[in-house]
Amino acid sequence: MKNEHTDILVLGGGPSAFVTVATALQNFPDKKITVIKEDEISLVPCGIPYIFGETLGESAKDAMSCGGPMAEMINLIIDTAVSVDIETKTVVAKEHIITFDKLIFATGSIPFVHKTLENALHLENVFTIEKHKDKVDILKDYLADKQKVIVVGTGFIGVEMAMELRSVGKEVTIIGGRHILADAFDVDMALQAEAIMVEKGITLALGQHVSRIVSEGNKALCVELCDGSCIGGEVIIFATGYQPNTALAKAAGLKLARYGGIWVDEYMRTRNKDIFAVGDCCGRRDFITRDPSKVMLASTSASEARVAGNSLYGLNYLKGFNGTIAIFSTMMGDRVFASAGVTEARAKAENIHYTVGFFEGMNRHPSTIPDASKQSVKLIALKSSGQIIGGQVIGSKEAGEIINIIGLAIESELTAHKLVSLQVATQPLLTAAPTTYPIIQAAQQIIRN
Repeated sequence: MKNEHTDILVLGGGPSAFVTVATALQNFPDKKITVIKEDEISLVPCGIPYIFGETLGESAKDAMSCGGPMAEMINLIIDTAVSVDIETKTVVAKEHIITFDKLIFATGSIPFVHKTLENALHLENVFTIEKHKDKVDILKDYLADKQKVIVVGTGFIGVEMAMELRSVGKEVTIIGGRHILADAFDVDMALQAEAIMVEKGITLALGQHVSRIVSEGNKALCVELCDGSCIGGEVIIFATGYQPNTALAKAAGLKLARYGGIWVDEYMRTRNKDIFAVGDCCGRRDFITRDPSKVMLASTSASEARVAGNSLYGLNYLKGFNGTIAIFSTMMGDRVFASAGVTEARAKAENIHYTVGFFEGMNRHPSTIPDASKQSVKLIALKSSGQIIGGQVIGSKEAGEIINIIGLAIESELTAHKLVSLQVATQPLLTAAPTTYPIIQAAQQIIRN
């Protein structure tokens, strides 16, 4: 066993770990920073589905890892932490014992499968979408000579996996809730995503839930749905979400929040002010309702990591992390689907008095420009004040940045009245016309309502 001391110790190797490290290096360049992570190659979680399809070239797939040259500026240890002693500030790993001044849990998340279906995970052809490269490689190798694939789960990862597997000629069925991406999009927007999937040749089995996996020997034969029907497949992939990886923190005696994440304050500190948690392993709150949230996103994790990296040795500014706005984006074919904040359905469920602004136009001006395409923006605002609390965008690639403008509006508590005076840099080959800029047009509709 190797014994050493470090000023700042980070447990984990995902995006939140390395953003914390980058921020700490900027703020505390004289401190020794040590990172313990299990895998030599850390994958970017949101890039994992693209390892299985044709959207990225082979060389681009190799870039689905995080860390980069920063590793040369820190003490990087490839090992597995097995225990944390809060009192003595000691982490014991399989081959190392490390004492620390500050500790950051960035242990991420692990796949979630409902307990009624967990007994199927031992079957040879049943998989979850893991974040470890060796396990991703095992799934990819297993899929190589298989044709019929079932994806269980209609969230972003499930949809992206289905699209990528279809892109290499697999017969894909996706099983899940009433609509694709239902937590992020209202029905009117989700239907457009479903149409693209059907056009690509993916079979949708929506409005159904899996009751059990029918197996013979060590192989699954089919997925039995709640109505008693069965769908057969050679490979079954569960993309049914993730849960915080907090076994180590729980054993150390740290307080957990609802949904199993590590409890933290707005500065990402646990009850022990020398111990922090960032990323999927920590408890989260919703920006709008302040309720506990199960949202897990790299963008949220990166925001948390910057707050933690700035606050390790004291609060530098009186602004913490005020909750996740659940900002998403994905591509389906050549269309981008992006969302932030609450949907109409969620606003109704939360008894929020809201109003909606919607505008559909073209993303170029004039619309005869060769790459011009339709662009839709939906804004959701508080009825009384016009404060923006949600938005959804469908369009070409620029939609991924339009949703970031909407996200900024939500976090900055801007109203539709502020957005109608938004000054935008428009250019015929790049954007919609200044006279019909979609965010402004949707905001105007909110005011008229």
